Amino acid sequence: MNIDFTKGNGLVPVIIQDNNTLQVLMLGYMNEEALAKTKAEKRVTFYSRSKKRLWTKGEESGNFLEAVDIQIDCDNDTILIKANPVGPTCHTGSTSCFQEETAKGFVYQLQATINQRIAENDVSSYTNQLYQSGINKMAQKVGEEAVELVIEAKDNNIDLFKNEAADLLYHYLILLKAKGLSFEDIEGVLARRGGR
Repeated sequence: MNIDFTKGNGLVPVIIQDNNTLQVLMLGYMNEEALAKTKAEKRVTFYSRSKKRLWTKGEESGNFLEAVDIQIDCDNDTILIKANPVGPTCHTGSTSCFQEETAKGFVYQLQATINQRIAENDVSSYTNQLYQSGINKMAQKVGEEAVELVIEAKDNNIDLFKNEAADLLYHYLILLKAKGLSFEDIEGVLARRGGR
């Protein structure tokens, strides 16, 4: 990773993207020291142009950005960091500094929550209880939710239809986890089909 820090007088722009939803969270700047610290600690650190020092996002608020992946652009002068935000990214309390509150990509947040509940083996969690009940029970639950969705599709109550669709997707994600797959795996299959 050879980043050209000379173009920006020692600083390069850094785009922070949510690792799960791919939503752009913020833009900051790094010098070589900030990048090295980010890589070493796996927690995003910028160079603050106003404070004239290194600044770890969340050092005061606790809303850190846990770095997952670091990439550079084709000109070697911009960094893209995919991160898991701990709390809201913006100081205003918004998810994104661009004030874009969206449900796009929420499926990935839900998938991460499902994985966490299972990994923690939380006995009070419905998600974990269903997962621990075995593949037959999980598959049966997906089938039940699919039937309920079909029934609601024949009626005119759009709210009930949406709720059944949400139930089906939620249980489907648990079943994917049990099969060692993720939503991304299924998206890959659809992408290869090319939207027939």
